[in-house]
Amino acid sequence: MTPQTKAAGAAADIDSRVEAFRVRHDRILAEVGKVIVGNEEVVSNIVICLLTRGHVLLEGIPGLGKTKIVQTLSEAMHLRFNRIQFTPDLMPGDILGTNVVRETESGAKILDFQPGPIFCNLMLADEVNRATPKSQSALLEAMQEKSVSVGNTTYRLEEPFFVMATQNPIELEGTYPLPEAQMDRFLMKLRISYPSEEELREIVARTTSVEQPTAEAVVTRDEVLEMRHTVLSVPVARPVEDYAIRLTMGTHPESPYAHALTNRYVKFGASPRGTQALVLSGKVKALLAGRLHVAAQDIRDSVFPTLRHRMLLNFEGEADRVDTDDILREIVASIPTPGD
Repeated sequence: MTPQTKAAGAAADIDSRVEAFRVRHDRILAEVGKVIVGNEEVVSNIVICLLTRGHVLLEGIPGLGKTKIVQTLSEAMHLRFNRIQFTPDLMPGDILGTNVVRETESGAKILDFQPGPIFCNLMLADEVNRATPKSQSALLEAMQEKSVSVGNTTYRLEEPFFVMATQNPIELEGTYPLPEAQMDRFLMKLRISYPSEEELREIVARTTSVEQPTAEAVVTRDEVLEMRHTVLSVPVARPVEDYAIRLTMGTHPESPYAHALTNRYVKFGASPRGTQALVLSGKVKALLAGRLHVAAQDIRDSVFPTLRHRMLLNFEGEADRVDTDDILREIVASIPTPGD
C-alpha cells in the first residue's frame, strides 16, 4: 500500500467518524424533541457537556421540565438514570451508599456495600443548593474523579457518568449556595426560561392526552463513548487556543486583557477549567459544523455557558446586581479574534 493510499484511507476514516458523530447527535436531539418542547439550545448544550465528560448546572424555576430533559436523554441514549431530591436532611450516605452488616449462611457477620443512587450514568441532583455543604461535597469526588470512596474502599463509576444539578434562582431561604470550588466543576451553567405561547400550547397538547410521547433508544452506550473519543481527537490551532486563553484572562482583574467592568466588579476570574471548557465545547461545535478544526467562532459561541459561573463578583458587583453575562459580552467585544 502506497503512502498516498494510506493517507486517503485515513482521511476517509476521519470523514466517516465526523459524519457518524453528526448523525448520532442529530438523532439524539430529534428523539428528545419528541418529548421536550422548546429549549433546543439548552438541550444541545447539555448534550455537549455529556460528550465532553463535563457536568451541567441548570438554573430555572420549578416546573420547566428539567427532570424530564435528563430522563428523556437517558432513554434516547439507553443509559441508566437516577434522580436525587436534595433536602437539608440529606446525608452523604443517601447519595453514595453505605456499608451494612450482613450475616452469611455460616452465621458470620460481614460488611456489605449497598450502592447509592449515584451509581448510574445520568444523575439529576435536583435543587442541589438545598442540601448542606457536607452533602454537596459528596458529589465532588464523583464529578471530578468518577469514583466514590466509602470507608477504605474506592469504587469506580461506570462511564459515561454525568451530573445535572438544578437550583432555583428565586428562592434563597433554607439554601446553601454552592462554593466556588464546586461551581467550577460544572462545565456549563445554563439558564432555562419560560416557554413561549406556542410552546406552552404544544406542552399542554402533549401532556394532557391519553397517549403521551416517549423517547426510544437511538444510540448505545458504546456509541456515546465513541463520540466522546471523537471529540478529544479534534485538533485546535495555536491562534484559536490563544484566543480561548485571552478570553479566560479577560475575566481576571488587572490582567492585560481585563475589561474595565472586570476590574470594577470582579473579585476572582475563571480558572484554567474555564479555558478547558471553552476548547472542549468548541470541538463539539466544530464537529457539528462538519469541520475537523476549531474556529474562533466556536470558542466565542461557548463563552457564556462556560464562563458565567466562574466569575466571583466583589461587593460592589453584588450590590449593583451585576450579571456576569454583561461583563462577558464586553470582554468578547474587546478582545480581537485571530486574524483581526
